[in-house]
Amino acid sequence: MIGRAERGFTPISVVRRMSDLGDFTDFSADDDASADPPPDDSADSADDGDDFDAYDVSPAGSDRGLGSISVSQGLRVAEDGDDTTLKAFVTSDNRESVRLGKYLLVPYPDGETLFCRITSLEYAQEFETDDATEIHARRAMRRDDFAERDYKFVASLDPVAVLFSEGDDLKRRMTDRVPKPGAVVGEATDAEQIKTGLAIPSDGVFLGHLSVGGETVRTAASPPTIDYRLKDDYADGDPLVFRHTLVAGGTGSGKTHASKNVLRQYLDTTYPMDDGREVSTAVVQFDPQDEYAQMHDDNPDMDDGFARRLDREGVVHGGHDDTVAFVPEVEGASYGGGDHRAEQVPFTVPFRMVRRRPWLVAGARLNDNQYQALDHLLDSFFDDYGADATYEEFTTYLDDPALREELDESGRVHEATFDAVRRRALGSAFRRVFDRDARPVTDLVHELVRPGGLTVVPTYHVNDSRATELVVLAVASLLVDEKLSNDPTYERIGETPLIVGMDEAHNFLTDAESVQARKVIGKFTEAAKQGRKERLGLFLITQDPQDVADSVFKQVNTKLVLNLGDEDAISSVNIPPTLEDKVPYMEKGQMVVYSPDNSEPVELTGLSTCVTRHGE
Repeated sequence: MIGRAERGFTPISVVRRMSDLGDFTDFSADDDASADPPPDDSADSADDGDDFDAYDVSPAGSDRGLGSISVSQGLRVAEDGDDTTLKAFVTSDNRESVRLGKYLLVPYPDGETLFCRITSLEYAQEFETDDATEIHARRAMRRDDFAERDYKFVASLDPVAVLFSEGDDLKRRMTDRVPKPGAVVGEATDAEQIKTGLAIPSDGVFLGHLSVGGETVRTAASPPTIDYRLKDDYADGDPLVFRHTLVAGGTGSGKTHASKNVLRQYLDTTYPMDDGREVSTAVVQFDPQDEYAQMHDDNPDMDDGFARRLDREGVVHGGHDDTVAFVPEVEGASYGGGDHRAEQVPFTVPFRMVRRRPWLVAGARLNDNQYQALDHLLDSFFDDYGADATYEEFTTYLDDPALREELDESGRVHEATFDAVRRRALGSAFRRVFDRDARPVTDLVHELVRPGGLTVVPTYHVNDSRATELVVLAVASLLVDEKLSNDPTYERIGETPLIVGMDEAHNFLTDAESVQARKVIGKFTEAAKQGRKERLGLFLITQDPQDVADSVFKQVNTKLVLNLGDEDAISSVNIPPTLEDKVPYMEKGQMVVYSPDNSEPVELTGLSTCVTRHGE
């Protein structure tokens, strides 16, 4: 009797395996179409006595997790992250759900857990083969599906921390051990594990919800999202509000929407002062687009369901009643204020503020020698005319030809220097801003800074950039000077936790060679350094972060980065490369948060609905 192998019989199990690889025949019209058809082995196939038995090779039980730790390409945890090799094989049923940035858990045998994130995904050959061939390509072109089992799907993991229990508390430490080969890898879905792994505080100022690739991370808890919060007390160091915040985003990225949401949370917080009192935060927001006074009003687009969800998560919402629009009176500029219901308080910048701040009238073009001359002229002027002297009187003072001659002859101010100073000091912007028909801002400090109050200084109606700059710097410097002074004139400012918000910050805090710019940057750099001690927080909002002076920028601890399209802007915010690459692709409201003293760098999705009124 001739055996089946001897007469060309191919076992049915092999035929089925070959059929999985596709049709091997009829690759081209030139193939031998007259070839005899394969013999009919149906009779042999029906012979149960000689068929191979079929075995079920599926593992017993049910799958758990996404896959397992693989050692085939190396398994190493090192102090230098570049030397770490940690990979997981992902089973075919789980491959569609795996994304870059997803957070995973790998258990150790003793109950500790490695918390990690996916940093890369790749397919690798399962079998030794060359897939760059005509046969392979033609076979692939004739198939409608993809044979997952023919390839390995491997995820590279970045170990973030080791999670361990200490009593009833879950804690984290740096990664100091390697997981076992074959350890099951599972998705992190427990809110406590994720927050602990990323070092996100349980309490604090709400910024948004944790997300990966634009999709909000979901858990089995209620609510299912993971709230991201900034440290807001003195238990583990200074509240991060007093270590300053930068919100960077291009036009249409949602930075104003996000800023309103964050500032609204701060308005509902209190901080201890040196005398032991708990005092509510005051916010003074400079507003070039007339948008922030809308925070007085409720958002008509917020429905009851969304409001209840915010209540469950402890997110403050609703219009802030104690909101005042502090409107600068500027010649030729009229403020409508029709887009909000906040109280309006007009004010003017008194020229007497210049006595302590001569740089306000220095302009951008005075050199050091001319600035010294201006300083001397102002001292002499206020000595002669009194502390409440006006800008109009100063122009009269400079127009005196006898003064020019006297200063030149005495050698104190050369006549050419005097002429240069006079031209700069008699600019039209100064005449439009100083001493207008309204109460001086120095007489309105109690209205300007109110515990728990939001003061918005709109400048949208001022169509002169030099006048706008003068108003903003005058009011901001008043706040900063009083906060830093050992002998303040206005106790209210020193006794109140204060956030100074500055939209389009790049217009006011930019590096430049002029004396005025150096004075301004020096003042705000010192304010940023002393902020934590004086309860002063800077909240800077910009679409051009690369233009903010480095000395100020370096003091900012928390950066909220929304969509930015400019490469220079993206590189200037100094966030980790893994986050930097995501920035140009972010949708409106998506952001990355880099706050080294608060948590690991993460991606967030902001609230889809503003907690106060926003927009038209």
